[in-house]
Amino acid sequence: MQSLVTLASTQVLQQAAETQSSNPLISIVAFLLMLGLLVVVHELGHFLTAIRMGIKVEEFGIGFPPRAMVMFERNGVKYTLNWLPLGGFVRFASGDSPDDPLYGAGGSLAAAPPWRKIAVMVAGPLMNLFLAMLIFAILFMVMGIPTPTGRQMLGQIYPDTPAAAAGMQSGDLLVSLNGRPATSADVISSVAQSNAGRPIEARVLRDGQELRLNIIPGPWTTPDGANIPLGFGFSYSADVEMVATGPIGAVWHGITYSFELTGRMLEALAGLPAALFGLFTPEPSPNGEPIGPVGIARATGEVIQQPGGFLAFWNLTAILSLNLFILNLLPIPALDGSHIIFALIEWLRGGKKVPPEKEAMVHAFGFMALMGLMLLITVNDVMNAIRGNPVLGGG
Repeated sequence: MQSLVTLASTQVLQQAAETQSSNPLISIVAFLLMLGLLVVVHELGHFLTAIRMGIKVEEFGIGFPPRAMVMFERNGVKYTLNWLPLGGFVRFASGDSPDDPLYGAGGSLAAAPPWRKIAVMVAGPLMNLFLAMLIFAILFMVMGIPTPTGRQMLGQIYPDTPAAAAGMQSGDLLVSLNGRPATSADVISSVAQSNAGRPIEARVLRDGQELRLNIIPGPWTTPDGANIPLGFGFSYSADVEMVATGPIGAVWHGITYSFELTGRMLEALAGLPAALFGLFTPEPSPNGEPIGPVGIARATGEVIQQPGGFLAFWNLTAILSLNLFILNLLPIPALDGSHIIFALIEWLRGGKKVPPEKEAMVHAFGFMALMGLMLLITVNDVMNAIRGNPVLGGG
């Protein structure tokens, strides 16, 4: 059983923080700490459920082989640290022919009944879901519940854009555009689309004072040279005020917010093919670029070094934990979702398995394809880093 933290969408991660430059060393250290927590929690789900089910575990590994060291060994389980710090795994005892109708040969996962396999495989992603709920609950208890004010906080104002020409500044609160309250991204996009090339009024709050600025929606170019056909040229996020709540309210909002964010991630996932295609075109995907380990590491550095970076770090950790929950339930060969599919097939066939060599071939080819995709996204992440493009930027 193995888990992987490789893909996220910049559209989703933009909820974590505003853009800032980041120190590479801090980014790497913070990312590895975050990754270690996510992987350990995920693999603990597999591990503890397997032990509960009587399935024998031979190795609990952090990172992917080759092995760096055996940290310790207990009750026949080796706890190892591996050189590729992009995931983790639980290695179960081998055995294909059941000599025990309940647990299978020597307690092996391969010979266990399908429902037990599914329980073990689902447990890992569920642990990531529970971790996200716990982190959000604690954040809400400490910070309060974020309640939208109906305004947008402007982040980066890109040079040579309509926003820059209008005199907008980072930190401005966008109240309205052309008389319409700036309550959402849909409103901002709609106003731009219906007023291309025409001056409109933008009301902003700056240092408590309301300003009325004239802005002309039009084309602009990102720092890396991508042409945006129509827009304003600023990044933004919903302005919120924190409303205090008690433990019960914090836990409830932690649960509901986790499910709400999961829904947004699934919507972003539906746009993944277009986002991947966008890597080969000059026009960006409306769903944001997919990012891999390098991009996530840079995003971690961006949030950890901003004011309130400690809380922002945990917010990003919870978001990525949800990302891991979803990713590992997808039917991607070599990940949990694919193992679940094969277990379901075995269950529906009355216990008749797909031949092990065929299943292994599917997982091997799928894993190679996943690594190829990961390499492509990593190259794009590195190019963005060289160009100095912030991960959490918008426009």
